[in-house]
This record gives sequence, structure tokens and C-alpha cells, in this order.
Amino acid sequence: MKTLGREFLDNSRALLLQDYLPKVERCVSSLPADMLWWRPNEHSNAVGNLLLHLAGNVCQWIVHGAGGARCTRSRTEEFAAKEGTTRAALLRQLRAACTEAGVVLANLDAQRLTDRRVIQGVEVTIMGAVYHAIEHFSGHLGQIIYITKLGTGKDLCFWVIGDQGAVERGWTIP
Repeated sequence: MKTLGREFLDNSRALLLQDYLPKVERCVSSLPADMLWWRPNEHSNAVGNLLLHLAGNVCQWIVHGAGGARCTRSRTEEFAAKEGTTRAALLRQLRAACTEAGVVLANLDAQRLTDRRVIQGVEVTIMGAVYHAIEHFSGHLGQIIYITKLGTGKDLCFWVIGDQGAVERGWTIP
């Protein structure tokens, strides 16, 4: 029988690697090239910025914060980028960060979830760090989905409404 802590870590890993990352990859793969670095205004981020930011955040909060591995991140550069990095390079970087985070989550001792860390100047538990990174990823995924729908004019078919109004997955994970 799994402990509550192990269940939390396994669910966090599954959300990141089996739900959120494949959705990002599907969006970015279907996004028109001119939309990768498109910003609706100066106060908004392009999908390219969000991909850089998600890779940096996952690395800082899970790989480094929860796992203790070294992580170099320049948050300012994530948002300052305007173009240049290709779709393939951005996805490779995000996939690598998520894969590394997945290893941390799979190997983390659930008894350590209440250990404290300081990340970005904030003292949090390891559980808090993981929770932050997963919910943060989800929020930016929503932005990426919206921009992709805006740029393609298509339904991404991530969800379908089943019998009696139940929401079901409308796609399969590769």
C-alpha cells in the first residue's frame, strides 16, 4: 500500500510527464511558426518564453529544490528572449528538464516531503516546492493551449464530453 506522500509524488510525476508535457508538445508542434515568438502586447509572453520559463521553473523547484541537484537558471533571460531559439530546441530543453524532474520525483523519499528548502528566497517544504512547480506548469499550459487555439483556429481534442456530461480524455498519450 502506498503512503500518502508516495501517492502525491507519483501523481505529480504522472501529471508532469504523462499529461502536461505531451499537451505542450502537441500544442507547440501544431502552432504556426510565426506564433512561437508572437506576443499580443508588451505585457504578455510568447509561447517561446513560456517554454523557457517552464524548463527553468521545473529545474529550480523540483530538480534543485526537491532533489538537491545543481541547476543554473536565468529567469530574466527566459522572459527577455524575443526570437532565435527553434521549436525543436525549446521542446528538447523542456523535455530534458521534465525528464530530470521525473527522476527526482520517482526517487525522492516521501519521508522527506516536510524537509524545508529556500527557493527563490521563499522557505517551503519539499512538498510545497513540488506542488508549486506542478500547479505553475498547469497555469502556463493553459496559456499555451489558448495561444495555440488562437493561432490555429482548431480544437486540440484534449477532452471530449462523454455520457451524462462526464469529461473524458479525447486523445491518447504516445
